[in-house]
Amino acid sequence: MPFFRSVEDAEARLGAAKYIADRRIATAVYLADQLEKPILVEGPAGVGKTELAKTLAYVTGCELIRMQCYEGLDEAKALYEWEYPKQLLYTQILRDKIGEVVAGAGSLSEAVERLAVQEDAFFSERFLLARPLLQAIRSPKRTVLLIDEVDRAEAEFEAFLLELLSDFQVSVPELGTLRAREVPLVILTSNNAREMTDALKRRCLHLHIDFPTAERELEIVRQRLPGIAAKLSAQVVAVVQAVRALDLKKRPSVSETLDWARALVVLNAGELDEALARETLNLILKYEGDVERTEEKLGEIVTAARAKA
Repeated sequence: MPFFRSVEDAEARLGAAKYIADRRIATAVYLADQLEKPILVEGPAGVGKTELAKTLAYVTGCELIRMQCYEGLDEAKALYEWEYPKQLLYTQILRDKIGEVVAGAGSLSEAVERLAVQEDAFFSERFLLARPLLQAIRSPKRTVLLIDEVDRAEAEFEAFLLELLSDFQVSVPELGTLRAREVPLVILTSNNAREMTDALKRRCLHLHIDFPTAERELEIVRQRLPGIAAKLSAQVVAVVQAVRALDLKKRPSVSETLDWARALVVLNAGELDEALARETLNLILKYEGDVERTEEKLGEIVTAARAKA
C-alpha cells in the first residue's frame, strides 16, 4: 500500500519532520512510492541525501535498514552469511545422530552420500545470518532500505544490485530465489566518487540534490535551530554561501552550516564578527589550505554578510 496520497502530501509530511523538501524532491519520493522504483540520489556530501532516507522512515513509521557501502564490499557482507560456528556447534551436539545416519554404510562414498541427503538441515534459515539486503527482502512489513554511498563500492557489487532492484528478489544457492514479501522503498545515495552505470540508472528514478539557495538554507537553519537569533542565522548563511563560491578543495555542506550555527549559539553569539568567524572557521572547513584561502578574504566576506543581514 502506498505511503503518500500525492506530491503535496509527501512535501507536507517531510516538512513536518523538519526536512525542507522542494517540489522536485517531493515528486521523486511520491513517484518512487507509487511505482515501487528506487531513487538514486546524487550530489555533494552533506546536502541531505542520507537524511532523506531517515526522514522517510520516520514519516512512514517504517524500519530503516541501512547498508553502508565501501571498497571491498561483496555479496556475502551485503546479503547473507552462513553461521559456521553455529553449524559446527550443532554438528557436535548431534554427533550421535550423525553416527546413526552413517551406520552400516558399506563405503566412504556411501557414508558421504547419506550425509549429503541431510545437508538441508544445516543449510536452512536456522543458520542463515541475514545482512541488510536480505533483511529488507524478508521483512514481513514494508521497510525503507538505504544503500548509502553506493559509488564507494566496486562496479562488480553494483552489478549484483541489478537483480535486487529489477525484481526485488535475490538468489541463495542453498535456498533458491527469495522474493520480497513487501517491496521496500529504496534510496541509493552517491557522492559522485565514480560514475554509476547506465544499467543501474535505468532501474532508478534520478534525483540530484545540490547545495541549497541562501533562502532555503536559511529556512533549514531556522527550522533546525528555532532558538537562534535571526541576525546570526542570516549572517551564518551569507558567509557560508560566499565561502562556497571560493576555489576550495571541499566546500562546506549544509550539515556543517548547522554545526557552525549550533556552536555559535553555544558560544552565546548574537551576531557574527570577523574575530569570531576566524576562531570557529574550522567547523565548516576541513582542510588547512581551504582555511588559509578563506582567511585571506574573510574580512570582506563577513562585512558583506553583516550588511546583507
